[in-house]
Amino acid sequence: MTTWQIVRIVAGLFILLSLALGIPGSPVFVSQWWLAFTAFVGANLLQSGLTKWCMMETLLRKLGVKPGC
Repeated sequence: MTTWQIVRIVAGLFILLSLALGIPGSPVFVSQWWLAFTAFVGANLLQSGLTKWCMMETLLRKLGVKPGC
């Protein structure tokens, strides 16, 4: 897997998990504050799309994960 794939998989998992934990109708509901985490992940995706730089991708490359699409 490449850094690009890992970043998108982790972002998608974080969004789905935080929605499950933050929506009151969910069977695993904890607190609506989890929705702030969803917004944080979305803001980071927007930032990386505009600036073409992603901190997680940089860290993954330093850990030896193959860069690219």
